[in-house]
Amino acid sequence: MIRLSPLVSLLCAALLATGCAAQSPRAPAADHGTATKTSPSSEYSIARSGVWYEIFVRSWADSNGDGIGDLNGVTAKLDYLQSLGVSGIWLMPINPSPSYHGYDVTDYYGINPQYGTTDDFQHLLDEAHKRHLKVIIDLVINHTSNEHPWFKAAADPAAPHHTWYSWADKRTDLQTMSATDGPAWHKLGEQHYEGTFTAEMPDLDYDTPAVRQEMIKVGQYWLKKGVDGFRLDAAQHIYLDFKADIDNPQTLAKNLAWWSEFRRGMDAVDPAAYIVGEVTRDSADQLAPYFKPLDAVFDFPLATRLIDSARSERAGDLGALLARTDAAYRKVTGKSGVDAPFLSNHDQNRVMSQLSGDPQHMRMAAALLLTLPGQPFVYYGEELGMRGQKPDPDLREPMRWSRATDAPGETTWKASTSHDGPAVSVEAEQADTDSLLHYYTMLIHWRSQLGALRDGTIHAHAVSNPHIAAWLLDDADSRVLVVHNLSGRPQDMTLGDDRFHTVLLHSKPGVTLQDDRLQMPPYTTAILQ
Repeated sequence: MIRLSPLVSLLCAALLATGCAAQSPRAPAADHGTATKTSPSSEYSIARSGVWYEIFVRSWADSNGDGIGDLNGVTAKLDYLQSLGVSGIWLMPINPSPSYHGYDVTDYYGINPQYGTTDDFQHLLDEAHKRHLKVIIDLVINHTSNEHPWFKAAADPAAPHHTWYSWADKRTDLQTMSATDGPAWHKLGEQHYEGTFTAEMPDLDYDTPAVRQEMIKVGQYWLKKGVDGFRLDAAQHIYLDFKADIDNPQTLAKNLAWWSEFRRGMDAVDPAAYIVGEVTRDSADQLAPYFKPLDAVFDFPLATRLIDSARSERAGDLGALLARTDAAYRKVTGKSGVDAPFLSNHDQNRVMSQLSGDPQHMRMAAALLLTLPGQPFVYYGEELGMRGQKPDPDLREPMRWSRATDAPGETTWKASTSHDGPAVSVEAEQADTDSLLHYYTMLIHWRSQLGALRDGTIHAHAVSNPHIAAWLLDDADSRVLVVHNLSGRPQDMTLGDDRFHTVLLHSKPGVTLQDDRLQMPPYTTAILQ
């Protein structure tokens, strides 16, 4: 029986990640039924963990001392991301915008001047690709800002851009609720326009051919610049504008038709581009149709279940949910390992806050996430245990690099409401070998070591002990059994499968396997082979 300590595992994984990443083949792109041309991004081999890291540029790192994070700040911290072991980064909106968050764009071809220049962005792309890190950007095309030149021109009913937006007529019920539970119609002079989110975010009308053509042009522009794909903001709301249409099959069909057209436009430039959509539905069956035009959608129902399991210290129906999800996605894509799981993002209370600050529950939530196949997403600061609760600005607070808040590189655009203190910083946690940061690094590097953790087909593994979550993963080269003791007490289980006789990896000492019986210390993860 081989038992590797977490430190040895981490060192081995680090060697694999740095020595082999350049030679590793790119994970296969989803088949969208289109071209076979070589992708410009294909030369940048994906780091083998398959993990993406979400960054709010304003809060990440400040390179020029103005207190606002910027693109050069992201570039300066790429080595940190490489050491963490992630495959790539998702940049929240970087286009010009009147808001702090950027989800109301005024120029789809520009860079927010607070973040830098187009040259700065190109430098970031070049440096990321040198490190075999991919870069995807937020594409916010369901709506524009009400300060966008298109919308300002659209106020004139005779102007060409008027048809780019949706306007009420005499038959419109102006009291209609939007799909996001707010007012759908907003007043502009004597007219009313549709805005699913807020009055500052007027929806584009995708029944207008010029809108569709322009947004394909926007996507192609950024792919030609060298980005490796997109996170599609509000992907379901292109046509899902009103609360009454949430389960309307015609609305779904129109959304899918648009995104299929968009995908074909992107494939013409880079068929390997990774495109993941924000679709906030409650079940895998509702998410699955979007896998036809897109590579993935974020798995919101699974995120809820993972956090609930960590909090309650019980697996509950997690195994059944994973099986249903895999079956639903495989029915559409013909393969497993396509999920985009996550724990939380910029719109949700941070994981540590959802778990009431419990560090052990946080570790188990991370372990559940990072031992699932697919391409998991980690929200910046999650690996430090940053806390944050709504309102939204408090979910997007500055990343803490140093123990001192006034150290070079720290962003100061917003005061902290979580009051995490100097211990929740990269400097402090890098110095503590038992920190959450080291734990995340270990788990992410496990994925670099074991292909089945990234790309494997998942199978349920029946366990009678309610405190243990377990599943099988297999790929062409190996089969492993993932086991989590979610509880604060030692637990054991009978494997009932004589194929597993080696404890390959474990998150803490004390895991033993003897005579088909696995014994696990509290809050422990083990990988058996």
